[in-house]
Amino acid sequence: MTTTTSQRELFRFLEDRFACAQVCAECARTCALRASLQDPDGPKEQALARRRGIQCAEVCEATCHVLSGQPGQNERRIRAQLEWCRAVCLECAEVFDGCPGAEAGAKSCRECAQACTDFMATLR
Repeated sequence: MTTTTSQRELFRFLEDRFACAQVCAECARTCALRASLQDPDGPKEQALARRRGIQCAEVCEATCHVLSGQPGQNERRIRAQLEWCRAVCLECAEVFDGCPGAEAGAKSCRECAQACTDFMATLR
């Protein structure tokens, strides 16, 4: 492998990592906003959507912080964080599917889950 190829791969890795972090941050914002719109004392579905939205926002935020760290981080830690984020996002999207008006939140969660999946594919 040439130095140029190695540099290209590194740049691509960092670009993918940054793109994933951006999607996680957007998902965190969307979920936090959605959670703030839910009445915690409302129907059971609203309370669940609020809890899942808060959890998803927190996990996405943590994932964004992990991805913002140094490129030489432990790959197992990064992969575990991405898998956790992906799972939480998919669970949150399912809950949002049952809430009228939560389509944007569900879409954001699914996009984040896909970004995590795509980025994990770049890890060796």
